[in-house]
Parts: sequence; structure tokens; C-alpha cells
Amino acid sequence: MFITNDIRYIGVNDKKIDLFEGQYPVPKGMSYNSYAILDEKIAIMDTVDAAFTKEWLANLQSVLGDRGPDYLVVQHMEPDHSANILNFIKAYPNVTVVASAKAFAMMQNFFGTSFEEQRLVVGEGSVLELGKHTLTFYTAPMVHWPEVIVTYDSCDKVLFSADGFGKFGTWDADEPWEDEARRYYFGIVGKYGTQVQALLKKAAGLDIAMICPLHGPVLRENLAHYLHLYDRWSSYTPEEPEGITIAYTSVYGNTRKAVMLLADKLAEKGCEKIVIHDLARCDMTAVVADAFRYGKLVLATTTYNADIFPFMRTFITHLTERNFQNRTVALMENGSWAPMAAKVMGGMLEKSKNLTFTETTVKITSALGDDSISRIEKLAEELW
Repeated sequence: MFITNDIRYIGVNDKKIDLFEGQYPVPKGMSYNSYAILDEKIAIMDTVDAAFTKEWLANLQSVLGDRGPDYLVVQHMEPDHSANILNFIKAYPNVTVVASAKAFAMMQNFFGTSFEEQRLVVGEGSVLELGKHTLTFYTAPMVHWPEVIVTYDSCDKVLFSADGFGKFGTWDADEPWEDEARRYYFGIVGKYGTQVQALLKKAAGLDIAMICPLHGPVLRENLAHYLHLYDRWSSYTPEEPEGITIAYTSVYGNTRKAVMLLADKLAEKGCEKIVIHDLARCDMTAVVADAFRYGKLVLATTTYNADIFPFMRTFITHLTERNFQNRTVALMENGSWAPMAAKVMGGMLEKSKNLTFTETTVKITSALGDDSISRIEKLAEELW
């Protein structure tokens, strides 16, 4: 596939994978992107997952023809992108490997060698001339590993963005970019907003016509939209400040009834952006993405073993690990004899930055009653 006249796509689609990184459901598969820049000298941008060695090398050969590559640029050492470094070098032993110093240290760990005889260490602002294509490298530590670099081709104005601007799904999946890119970002990169902001500042000084990530489609149009979303995501700013996510667990259905009553009251008041997730049955990564997408979050759960229901504890841990902040949070608890879920949830969130808790906390003692219904009505007024 032509990216530009000189840049070809040589990546692969994985349509058999069910869980990416062992935890993220990917119903439409996953792409492992790799690119070839054809010039006086040829640079290959990253490899692919170990399961696709033969397919990737065949893609590479079909693009190269009788020529041999000069450089292998390793932007990211996660195995879904670096697994075929050794196989590549066996096929093309005269190639020079281009990567950051930390990447070469990781190669020693993964492969037992750091390619001392054929390596080129690059860092912030390093330049590699291929002919008419000039590659400039920028460090992107913790986006989302410490060794990451991104690469800018000034000839075709292409940013090779490593895992940045990636998404779940194959590169040709017919689905909105935003939903799976958001789930990907907050699941995998979300903890490192400060580092993403630093990278965006570097990108702001470049004339970018196209973004080539390591996962998902090449971004060619309306780049301002994608950059805007990444700015909001990495600054922990809600995309939709008035939207409300309700995440709950319910043992016998009574907490669920309270949640549904709250949702009805909010809808009656005109709130159109309400998403409800049963944490015991949903894709947890989708709930995390919604919690960051919307400006308001309601947490509803039962007291369980003098703590909170396990799925709720897991969910809140996912949020705090990803620096959840700048939101309004409401708490609903249920307990038959000693309700304490609200206290536990609040304690788990106490180190999160810039959270505004509603004045109203809903307490349910076993089942809905006059007092809890009244509190739900008051909470709906406070949220909307």
C-alpha cells in the first residue's frame, strides 16, 4: 500500500487476537504497522509481532525487490513491534539499526545482544539523511515506554508517531476512530499525560501532513481533530463536560434499581449524555474510557466484606492508576447493616487531583425507600 510515492505500508493485520496485551478486548483485531521509506538509502520503520514473521518479511521483499535496506529504525521496543529485529538482521545482515540508547539496552535484554557493530544511537534532534528524505528523531519517553522515539520525515511531512495516535482494531476496520482510539489511549497511555503533552509541544513545531502510528489507520485528513483530542485526553480535560457516566455493581438488583431511577431523573431534567455500565458484565476498558470522556462520574456499589464489591474496587484502581482528575464525582452506597462503601470509595479517590464531590451521597439500606429516593432526586438536581 502506498502511503506516499516513497513510503510504503508493509504492516500486518491480526484478526485472530482476542485480548491485546492480555487484557484489552479487540473484537476487530489489531494492526501492527511497519513502513518502508524508499530513497537513495532505504529505512524500515519498526517490525511486527512474532506471529507474523513470514507475512511481514514477504511484504518487505515485495516492496524492496532487488534492493536491500540500509536502516532499521526501532522506535519502540514492545514485542508487538520489535519481535522481528533478529529475523530482519538475519535476512539483511548489513543493515544499520537505529534506535535510542535505552532501546539498545532493551535489545540486550530481549535478544542477548545490543548490535554494537551495526548500531546508530539517536536522541533528541538527531538527523538521518536518506537522500531527499531527511529523518529527524524526537524522544518521547513514557509514551508509553522510556525508550520511545518518534520520527519526522520533512520531505513528505510525515510523523511516524510510534504508539501515539494508535487505536485498537485493524488498520482497515470500518469503525469510528475516536471510540477505539480513546479506549486505547486511556487503557495504555493514559497514565502519562504529562509526557504526551511534552510530545505534543514538539509536534506543534512541525509541519505535519500525515501521521503514521504503529497501530490503526494512517491519519491523512483533519489532523487538527486528532491533535485536539490528544490534547484533551493528555490534559485530563473532559471531551463532554456535561456528560455523565454511571458505573455500578449490584448483588440482588437493588443498587441497580437505584441507578436506573437516577438515570430516569437525569433524563427527565434534559440530560442526554448518560452512559450506564454494570461493572460485573461490561468491558472495563470501555468504562474507563467513558469516565475520562465525560465530566461527571457516579459510582454506585454495595458494602462487601467491610469493603466494596470487587469489580468496583478494580474499576477505581484503573482510574487512579491513570491519574483520574478534573471531574465531578457522586457516590451511591448500599448496605444492609453497616453501609461504608461511600467512605471506602472516597478514600480510594482522595489522592486524585481536582475532583469535586457532590454534596449529596445516596445511602440505600438494602432496598430503595423514601429517604433514598429523596436523596436520588436531590442528587439528580445537583448533577444537572
